[in-house]
Amino acid sequence: QPSTIMGGHGGGRMRIGWVGVGVMGRHMAGHLMAAGHELSVFSRTASKCAPLVEAGARLASSPMDAAYGADAVFTMVGAPSDVEQVTLGGGGVLEALEPGSLLIDCTTSTPSLAQRVAAAAAGKGVLALDAPVSGGDVGAEAASLSIMCGGSDEAMGGSGYLLDLLGSRVLHMGPAGAGQHTKMCNQILAANNMLGVCESLRYASAAGLDADAVVRAVGAGAAGSWAMNNLGHKVVANDFAPGFMIEHMAKDLGIAVSEAERLGLELPGLANARRLYDALLAAGHGRDGTQALVLALDSPTNPAVSPC
Repeated sequence: QPSTIMGGHGGGRMRIGWVGVGVMGRHMAGHLMAAGHELSVFSRTASKCAPLVEAGARLASSPMDAAYGADAVFTMVGAPSDVEQVTLGGGGVLEALEPGSLLIDCTTSTPSLAQRVAAAAAGKGVLALDAPVSGGDVGAEAASLSIMCGGSDEAMGGSGYLLDLLGSRVLHMGPAGAGQHTKMCNQILAANNMLGVCESLRYASAAGLDADAVVRAVGAGAAGSWAMNNLGHKVVANDFAPGFMIEHMAKDLGIAVSEAERLGLELPGLANARRLYDALLAAGHGRDGTQALVLALDSPTNPAVSPC
């Protein structure tokens, strides 16, 4: 049974490597620095590290460089192929991590890759955790993420203190890969919830209602959701600034569809959400927020969305 992780590391200053400084990663790394930890940061786009470097982080030249001398390394990159490169590839973090150190991957990736990374890490005496997160940029900035973890009890015990700095709920879901499976459950819900929000608000507009008032009314009731309360007003305003990008959701739904097929499941809601997000991605909306799903409903040839 999943159990909330309490504590972990004794709370002393740690040397931490951070690989991947994006919309969420920059806030998460910042929380670790604010807690007094020493950070080495790496991003393929070095300029993204500038705010952290200005705050006192060391700019690393590679994932391996970020991991030298580290007690723990976090990775939060774009896709499973990126995870494989920065962990298992040449110049990756496992080439530098010492026995007894921690490797915590917060990327949404595949369960099978999480298991491979954990096995490779174990071969070097490193404790690995797949720890994807949910809550978007809002949760990352507020340190209120939900963090779903897969790995050994020992890895969880060592990581809990750090993860508590990043999220309000940290759960051990099972062995390596279990965190990623849980994140697929999350993404199936998130994609279908976003579709429900968009359809509901387009109905509200067509019926002549004040759609912003509908967000407030519905958001306070049994049909309320994180998506309605945080993104509903953005849908009404056609504000597609990203908290979580369509290109990332499309990637995640592709993983979920593959895993569902492997498990022998037919999930029509997931299949439909993937179809709509893939159409938006193909039409050039990959860097928009997931609330831009409403554009798929607006297109006269739904889901063949008009190019942006």
